[in-house]
Amino acid sequence: MKISARNVLTGKIVDVKKGATTAHVRIDIGGTIVTASITNESVDELALKPGMTASAVIKSSDVMVAVE
Repeated sequence: MKISARNVLTGKIVDVKKGATTAHVRIDIGGTIVTASITNESVDELALKPGMTASAVIKSSDVMVAVE
């Protein structure tokens, strides 16, 4: 697979929760959980299940930093 995004974080799916139209997929990346919101249709097409290896692909033109 070739993609233009440069931020690809690979880990294990720990949870998939479907909603009415959108699912939340939680991926453990070395102890940090990254959550992606994708369509239920995409979950089905990719056959996503806990325990599978998956990658979070992040493409963004901005990164914001905040402090309290």
